[in-house]
Amino acid sequence: MELWKSEEELEHVEPILYVNGIRRVLPDGLAHLTLLEYLRDIGLTGTKLGCSEGGCGACTVMVSQYDKKLKKCRHYAVNACLAPLYSLEGMHVITVEGLGNHKQGLHPIQASLAQSHGSQCGFCTPDDKPYNDMSSLSLEGGKFVCPSTGKPCSCGLKSEISSNHQKTGTCDMRYVPVSYSEVDGSTYTDKEFIFPPELVLRKSTYLNLNGFSGLKWFRPLRLKQVLELKEKYPDAKLLVGNTEVGIEMRLKKIQYRVLISVTHVPELSILNVKDDGIGIGSAIRLSELLKVLRKVITERAAHETSSCKAFVEQLKWFAGMQIRNVACVGGNICTASPISDLNPLWMAARAKFQIIDAKGNIRTTPADNFFLGYRKVDLGSGEILLSVFLPWTEPFEYVKEYKQAHRRDDDIAIVNAGIRVHVEERGEDIVVSDASIVYGGVAPLSLSATRTKDFLIGKSWNQELLQGALKVLQKDVILRDNAPGGMVEFRKSLTACFFFKFFLWVSHQLDREKGLKGSVPLSHLSAIQPFHRPSVIGTQDYEITKHGTAVGSPEVHLSAKLQVSGEAEYADDTPLPPNGLHAALVLNKKPHARILSIDDSGAKLSPGFAGIFFANDVPADNKIGPIVADEELFASEYVTCVGQVIGVVVADTHEKAKLAATKVHVEYEELPAILSIQDAINANSFHPNTERCFRKGDVDLCFQSGQCDKVIEGEVLVGGQEHFYLEPHSSVIWTMDGGNEVHMISSTQAPQKHQKYVSHVLGLPMSKVVCKTKRIGGGFGGKETRSCFVAAAASVPSYLLNRPVKITLDRDTDMMITGQRHSFLGKYKVGFTNEGKVLALDLHIYNSAGNSLDLSLPVLERAMFHSDNVYEIPNVRIVGRVCFTNIPSNTAFRGFGGPQGMIIAENWIQRIAVEQKKSPEEIRQINFQGEGSILHYGQQLEHCTLAPLWNELKLSCEFSKARDEVRQYNTRNRWRKRGVAMIPTKFGISFTLKLMNQAGALVHVYTDGTVLVSHGGVEMGQGLHTKVAQVAASAFNIPLSSVFISETSTDKVPNASPTAASASSDMYGAAVLDACEQIKARMEPVEIYPTSGKMGPCLWFIRVWATPSIANWFWM
Repeated sequence: MELWKSEEELEHVEPILYVNGIRRVLPDGLAHLTLLEYLRDIGLTGTKLGCSEGGCGACTVMVSQYDKKLKKCRHYAVNACLAPLYSLEGMHVITVEGLGNHKQGLHPIQASLAQSHGSQCGFCTPDDKPYNDMSSLSLEGGKFVCPSTGKPCSCGLKSEISSNHQKTGTCDMRYVPVSYSEVDGSTYTDKEFIFPPELVLRKSTYLNLNGFSGLKWFRPLRLKQVLELKEKYPDAKLLVGNTEVGIEMRLKKIQYRVLISVTHVPELSILNVKDDGIGIGSAIRLSELLKVLRKVITERAAHETSSCKAFVEQLKWFAGMQIRNVACVGGNICTASPISDLNPLWMAARAKFQIIDAKGNIRTTPADNFFLGYRKVDLGSGEILLSVFLPWTEPFEYVKEYKQAHRRDDDIAIVNAGIRVHVEERGEDIVVSDASIVYGGVAPLSLSATRTKDFLIGKSWNQELLQGALKVLQKDVILRDNAPGGMVEFRKSLTACFFFKFFLWVSHQLDREKGLKGSVPLSHLSAIQPFHRPSVIGTQDYEITKHGTAVGSPEVHLSAKLQVSGEAEYADDTPLPPNGLHAALVLNKKPHARILSIDDSGAKLSPGFAGIFFANDVPADNKIGPIVADEELFASEYVTCVGQVIGVVVADTHEKAKLAATKVHVEYEELPAILSIQDAINANSFHPNTERCFRKGDVDLCFQSGQCDKVIEGEVLVGGQEHFYLEPHSSVIWTMDGGNEVHMISSTQAPQKHQKYVSHVLGLPMSKVVCKTKRIGGGFGGKETRSCFVAAAASVPSYLLNRPVKITLDRDTDMMITGQRHSFLGKYKVGFTNEGKVLALDLHIYNSAGNSLDLSLPVLERAMFHSDNVYEIPNVRIVGRVCFTNIPSNTAFRGFGGPQGMIIAENWIQRIAVEQKKSPEEIRQINFQGEGSILHYGQQLEHCTLAPLWNELKLSCEFSKARDEVRQYNTRNRWRKRGVAMIPTKFGISFTLKLMNQAGALVHVYTDGTVLVSHGGVEMGQGLHTKVAQVAASAFNIPLSSVFISETSTDKVPNASPTAASASSDMYGAAVLDACEQIKARMEPVEIYPTSGKMGPCLWFIRVWATPSIANWFWM
């Protein structure tokens, strides 16, 4: 036994962490913090909180650690949102702020990303960038991978940035433009941080630290210390990457009191390649395992590494690179997830698990026997998983992995499998001597299909075996109709599909190894070919036709340099002033109920508690809504959806506010709930005054007169969709002048609506409420109206307590309470001729509004507008209804109902094509609208380019050739298919309510010749500020760098429409142009008396009568 010191005898050295080269001491009491929370608390806000699950990459940082055994530094990317702060003790963390900045110069990678238009909303840009070859994210050949996707990235190391300072002058060449460009990447010098020498010399130390609510954190250095801690704290959780426990604690609200980090325990981090297999320590990271497996595949005989190859293929699609860099083998096994990607493979590959108890006794159990039930494993109290032994495979032993998920990259499985078979030759037959078939996603644990295994053994490997095994498999894997996870028929079919693919694969392997041919038909090979995604390189060809100095020029996003360096500020990056509070919402848990009582005593006793507010605390009106005030800010008596806000809690930290909110106990009387469109139709549950009807021609007469050769009827259900903007809803609210004014910074597409909501609930005039938005991290319609109630809820404690309040929703809360794209149900009846010409459409269309009207009526109307798509229909009747359902209120989403209407139209077009045995393109083309067509809502088409555009595209893309190639490919491949389609769309931009198609702008021209523009639109990645600045630059004939747009603010431009409807660039660009032209008109009298080469001094002559102009522009 090794000598070791007791906990009391261990040398205690202050815990430290280096961040961007700066030494930081980690005080006790922070065990509850993640690295992300710590970084943001110390002002490094370039690292963002996106999904809170390690999936989006917005929180990626690089960690450097000195490996004393290898005597070199390891560099790898991690998700800061999951990494416990103390797990980084003794390491060096480099955030985006440590690379470069716009003042001293960007890192070449940052500069390349900015210059290549790689930044849009910019929220995740700082950390969603490639790492250079010192990172574990680098690939062979010096390529780079994106930390968010794990896929190769085209951004190179060398910056292609040029100063691009073009001289622009007036016709008399005496004008010298004034330029205030930010410093670009060309000034960057190689100043990357060295690994701190202190950390090279520093010895690892035993850690015993604490956190909030009695949380204990241990970092032992020896196995015996781990076992003693486990004996002392039987319920303690062992951690390496915290990728599962972190999600359990934060999202599932499971409270673990003792956490033991085993990253520094050498006995758990052993990787031994032996003659009979590989010994894998339970704390080995998945990325390390992947590296070793790839190595042994190249070094050992091919027949020995079949299971290794299966693990490599499965790990390729396992989470993201950051997760694999920290997640460990033992953690994944002991989590015992029923959809674990690896556990079915351990079982199928005959792996054995070594288990050790507190006394050092070691026992070995087959992986087959280790999993006992849902997240239950064969570990007694005080026992831990010591290691895994993976044996080599034998000749003619084959192991294969399978996984089906909603998407291939970084997604959990619907069903997965590990399948093994060992065959041997008996005369001319190939007979199964052993087998193992294990599925995930079909039972509470990884399920071994034992009856199928028994059926296979002793049978010849042929088609008869396949058919028999598939029949046995149906009885072996049983899924109840109400099985958790749904998709029962699909999951059942996947179990059979995986075995069928395995049969084909093994048959193909046998053919290759035995030199046979014909066992697997060529048309069937597509079922076993590995998936390969070729590198995609896109180019855009365009002509540059400049108007003035900037318009027409392909300019880089004005905030790009700030975004790639992490310096661009978003709402949650705003520092909370001293005396500030954090807010958390008290949320309803029932779809429909009456509130009987609310007990907030537990919340009031929570640490850091500062206040709790309900409906009766609202200073003015509790009823809110963007069009109709039909919802409550805080539910008073009835709740109508899960996630409805009942109250708001404020405390001195975000975590304490959330904890206090969970301690509010609400008693309910549950009521019947309506959860689907069909339920609403059956119950006649519709929002009042929302029925709409459009008519053209006489539908009934057309159907009855016999004009239609054929009539089809059908239904189309279009599901909802999460917005998933990377930046969650966030607002910072404070009072001024003793509470007489309220100011806020919000992440919203509609600052004016925030101003309106807050003034409404506080009883203040709108002139005393100011909302500012610098930029937002994506919106897609989800921040047009549903962000307003979040800000309004936080304004109540801020106003009543006269203290600043910040509210930022967690990702799970954001997705639960803020609504989605509307689901739609369309019931259609279509009449058409034998040629496929549509004569009549009778459509009843419904959308699910949720528990309030919000924007559901205009969304329904736009869906009705687009229900003809581009097709000429003489007789149309479209009736629309808005359904009241007990789900969170649905809201605006890109397309605003248009896509749903068009999907329904394309469904009946497709059905006509099938009915007439023609291609859908033929049916589409003979039904095209043309010049002068009258639409079902009365508009006449003008300048209709549909037919010539269709014909030109059909020729330029060689559609007929592509269709032939697809047909040939599908003929040659039985199981893998391709398709090609050509679908036209018609979409009307602008708000359907005409008065909203207006815009305002405020333009200041300063005496140094620079221009400050304010307008009512919000920058959310679409480049609105850049385009508006280009308009101002060209209008004044000055360089783009002399124009600045600071923020959108309701005290600069009042009563602005939301930034939506695909019209903001047109409207705000026109408003700015109008303002610039007004100022230029005022300057005309002095333009003939230039006193210098600059525009600025001219303004001194006209200051007495020329003032900045605010322009309003209406688009009718």
